[in-house]
Amino acid sequence: MRFVFEQIRIGGDRNFGYLLGDREMQVAALVDPAFTPEACVERAKVQGLKVTHIFNTHGHEDHINGNEKAKALTDAKIVAFGNSPAKPDLPLTDGTEVQVGGLTLKAFYTPGHHEDHVVLFIQRLGILLTGDLLFVGKVGGTSNDDDARVEWKSLQRILKFLPSETTVWPGHDYGARPASSLGLERTLNPFLLCESEEEFLAFKANWPEFKAKHGLK
Repeated sequence: MRFVFEQIRIGGDRNFGYLLGDREMQVAALVDPAFTPEACVERAKVQGLKVTHIFNTHGHEDHINGNEKAKALTDAKIVAFGNSPAKPDLPLTDGTEVQVGGLTLKAFYTPGHHEDHVVLFIQRLGILLTGDLLFVGKVGGTSNDDDARVEWKSLQRILKFLPSETTVWPGHDYGARPASSLGLERTLNPFLLCESEEEFLAFKANWPEFKAKHGLK
């Protein structure tokens, strides 16, 4: 397998889309190709790849609004969690593995930010596509304490089961760098430095003040 991986700035609120491919088998997948899906499809064409799958990390409109056009351009299958507003052709459950050429993408169900949220892990390459669960230096927003508690559990699960060298590729460019690793986030991300669920909730409540104090956007 000859791996193709591109992080693509697609507009919106500093959104990232992704192109993953196997050059030997000439197939590829897109991840969250919103706002400008034609740009993601064009990158696949430039690489000589046929897009067979369109993955969504979750069903918020800013991640699925390009699905219809991307599917029309590629005739690829929509892949998302079973109850997703994306109405997937290939529904995911926790632990589902999807083959794209020589690549195996494993879905971990990680609700909290959205009830259908998944992250996608490519174990062979140590790549984790985190959507809006985990950003560089931040985590996904939640509407209430109940959702925040669910998100805390999702984050702890990922931190427990995946190695520190796993690279983190988020759904938005919200941090100091466009990508990170679980090891760096364990060390630097203030949300992941919280030692308990209650501390996590309190930190979320005080996040606007923390951002203002430290000059964060």
